[in-house]
Amino acid sequence: MKPFAYLRPASAAEAVRLGAARPGSRFLGGGTNLVDLMKLGVETPGLLIDIGGLPLDQVTRTPDGGLRIGATVRNSDLAAHPDVRVHYPALSQALLAGASGQLRNTATTGGNLLQRTRCPYFQDISKPCNKRSPGSGCPAREGAHRDLAVLGHSAECVATNPSDMAVALAALDATVLLLGPEGERAVPLTEFHRLPGENPDQDTVVRPGELITDVLLPPRPDGAVSLYRKARDRASYAFALASVAALVQVRDGRITHAALAFGGLAHRPWRARTAEGVLRGAPATRATFARAADAELDAARPLRDNAFKVDLARRMAVDALGELTGQPAPTT
Repeated sequence: MKPFAYLRPASAAEAVRLGAARPGSRFLGGGTNLVDLMKLGVETPGLLIDIGGLPLDQVTRTPDGGLRIGATVRNSDLAAHPDVRVHYPALSQALLAGASGQLRNTATTGGNLLQRTRCPYFQDISKPCNKRSPGSGCPAREGAHRDLAVLGHSAECVATNPSDMAVALAALDATVLLLGPEGERAVPLTEFHRLPGENPDQDTVVRPGELITDVLLPPRPDGAVSLYRKARDRASYAFALASVAALVQVRDGRITHAALAFGGLAHRPWRARTAEGVLRGAPATRATFARAADAELDAARPLRDNAFKVDLARRMAVDALGELTGQPAPTT
């Protein structure tokens, strides 16, 4: 491992000042992704700024009835929080579907959002990778890409975002609060992560020196229900082949509010706006759900070995919406 400096700021403002003054520095929360990448030689920060001691570890209700989640709240604590379990079950389910219990006890809210969008080539410094070394190429396109993107990818990168939590937050219309040298700004979770385009090395819209301080959740719509479902190769401790977070509100048999997001399919959590447009105002039937999923996934561009993800995501979306609205899958 290459040598690096280590500092523990006394405040968020001091952390931002230190980060802005030292290009290439990194904020350290739980370190479950960053430290691994440092061991692999993928990340080589000259300075780690440990924010673990800052007062950013609380979950509080906002005046409008939503939640404010501090950046250093541990994933396990957030999953178990009563307000999350009752009002935002999709978020609790997504957190419990991610990683292992030991990692959830260490990983933080902000760190989860900032974990690198990646594939095996990114983590192997003996291989070219546009995300790690811009302009070097993307061997995944013709190589091992079974687990990689079918939506929103580019000629430069087909990696997928690994976060389960972020998929649920996307469906729940979360907002990320950032503190930087120029002050505080709010970024919708759906705009926080970038698609690869020609610059796959830039995972997020975070600017140099900016620190995630909180994530805001709006109040749940009256009567809305939510869930998160994940398909993976192993029963635990595996990234999603595909996942879905859904929130729906139904009145008189029709869908009055719908939010849907996919994971495991793209460089960022994929908010399914096209599908939502089909769902809103339509009858809450499995035929509607299938039509909505098909409309969204028509944009998929699978590679040689991952076309199965399109049908998998479609089935998961239909089943998730069916479960939420009491429209179970037909038995055979």
